[in-house]
Amino acid sequence: MEVSTSILSVKKDNCIQTFYNLETAGTDYFHIDVMDGKFVENNTTDLMTEYAEYLNSITNIPLDVHLMVKDVMSYIKSFLVFEPRNITVHYEAAKSNKELLKWIAFIKENNCKAGISIKPDTETEKIYEILPYVHTVLIMTVEPGKGGQKLIPSTIGKIKTLREYIDKQGLEIDIEADGGINLDNVQSLKKAGCDIAVAGTSIISSSDFKDTISKLRE
Repeated sequence: MEVSTSILSVKKDNCIQTFYNLETAGTDYFHIDVMDGKFVENNTTDLMTEYAEYLNSITNIPLDVHLMVKDVMSYIKSFLVFEPRNITVHYEAAKSNKELLKWIAFIKENNCKAGISIKPDTETEKIYEILPYVHTVLIMTVEPGKGGQKLIPSTIGKIKTLREYIDKQGLEIDIEADGGINLDNVQSLKKAGCDIAVAGTSIISSSDFKDTISKLRE
C-alpha cells in the first residue's frame, strides 16, 4: 500500500517545514486537493496552486492532483505546469463520457497519468467503459469538499467490486481511496484491494509523521 498525504490541512505559516518533514517521513505522494467553490463548496484553488508551486521547487516527491472543479479543462492546464505524476478528474463533472475521454486524452498527451474519481453515491459500473483509458481510479470514501470527515463504510464494498472487475478484465489500474482514512480503517481498505491510501488529518495531526505513514503502509 502506498501513501499519498493530503496537504489540505497543512498550516500556511510553517508549510515548507511540514512538506520537508513529510518528505523525510517517506510519503509516496503529495495529494493536492483542488476545489473551486462550485463543484464542491470549499475553494482551495489559490492555496493548492501556491503549495504545488512550492513543492515543485523543493521536492522530487510526485504530486497527485485531484480536481474537484467544474471548469475541468482550464484546471488541467493550470496544474500540468507543475509536472504532476497524475491528474484525477471527476466522473460527475463531465456532461458525457465523450467529454471525460477528451480530458483524459489531454492529460496523457502531456506526459501525465490520468485518473478518474467517483463520489460515494456514484456506482462503479458507470465508469467501466472509461477504465481502459486511465491509470488510476480514485474512490471517494467521504463526500468530496471537506477534510476531517468519517469514512463511509459502504465505500469499502465499492473498492472490492472494482478490484474484482479490474482484475477480471486484466487491466493495470491503481485503486486509490480518499477520505477519513486512518490507522483504524486502513487495513479494511487494503483487504478490499486498495493500492494507494490518501490520508490528511490522520498524518498531519499526528506527533510522528514517519510512524503514522509506515503504519498506514503496513
